[in-house]
Amino acid sequence: MLEKQHSALDPAPRLAQLFPMPRKTPPSDPLSRRERQVMDLLWRTGPASASDILASLPDPPSYSAVRALLAVLVEKGHLTTRAEGRRYIYEPTTPRAAARSGAVRRLLDTFFDSSAANLVATLLDPKERKLEPEEVSRIRAALDAHTSGSRR
Repeated sequence: MLEKQHSALDPAPRLAQLFPMPRKTPPSDPLSRRERQVMDLLWRTGPASASDILASLPDPPSYSAVRALLAVLVEKGHLTTRAEGRRYIYEPTTPRAAARSGAVRRLLDTFFDSSAANLVATLLDPKERKLEPEEVSRIRAALDAHTSGSRR
């Protein structure tokens, strides 16, 4: 019984709520549409304050809604913060390249039956889009590099 009373007085759980430790593994929590907009913005522009983010969002919500959204992203482990003068600067915890890789993986799984060939076929379909010659060359070079790398 004494242990239960002691644990109720222990400030560690409350401190963990106030100052969450950054996750060591990439977060896997799904993002809402607004959360995705904020993450995309920060990957494009780099670290930013809440007011910078608010100014860049399409159809922006209130400042307090942006602050709440940023707090959720920090809690989920998608963002870190640092104080810079009187304001906080927010930065993604996952590098853009890692996020891109995860997004492509989800895209493949969701729309292309986990098949890169199905994705490439869709990209090369002339009914879908007209590729510029430079894009075709880059795709061909990437395929050649992949092929020669898999022969080793």
